[in-house]
Amino acid sequence: MTDLKTQHLLTLAHILSKGGKHNFVNITTTSLGKEIGKSQQSASLHLKELEMGGFIERIQTGRKQSIKITSNGFVELSTLHNLLSKLISKSSNSLTFTGTITSGMGEGAYYMSMKGYTKQFKSKLGYIPYPGTLNVQIKEKKFSEAISQLSNYEGIKISPFSDGKRTFGWVKCFKSKINNKIDCELILLERTHHDTTIVEFISKNNIRKALKISDKSNVKVKISILDNFS
Repeated sequence: MTDLKTQHLLTLAHILSKGGKHNFVNITTTSLGKEIGKSQQSASLHLKELEMGGFIERIQTGRKQSIKITSNGFVELSTLHNLLSKLISKSSNSLTFTGTITSGMGEGAYYMSMKGYTKQFKSKLGYIPYPGTLNVQIKEKKFSEAISQLSNYEGIKISPFSDGKRTFGWVKCFKSKINNKIDCELILLERTHHDTTIVEFISKNNIRKALKISDKSNVKVKISILDNFS
């Protein structure tokens, strides 16, 4: 593992909370799994990958193990902490990053045109989005990690609904601007097939056409962030 995966941050944070910055601490994979909401097997895999990546040290004695965060692991946690602190502070109410346009699987047009969503978009955003979403691949890992944490913010929430056959999850919207020209919303979905490096945007405009951009085009994105948490 060459990079620290976002899903492993909770594991590192749990080790830190147990005093694992300066000392080796005793942690079982069963208790770790419960703390991070994963199975014992997943917790064990997390530790193995973190050790292989140089983010933790482990001492195994029979069935017992002692764990300590390495300097590399602490740097990763500190970097994310500093970035999130800036986002949370009142002096920083936006996040700006660059990304590359990429194609999705066409699901955005289907879901964003459903009446259960469009009625709420019209009421809460003031418009019905152009069918489809604009997919942007984030270039820097620190920004994809920060955006993944935005689900903790209130944003503009589109409530889940049911069509009688299935239930569709919530959507959280954050006012954004692309290339300092097009107003749009970053959307975070309760259910998505994308990994954390891909983010989606909706707008009343066809963003690709308005900005004359296509796949592999680079764009600059500015996201407004609300101060209060949900």
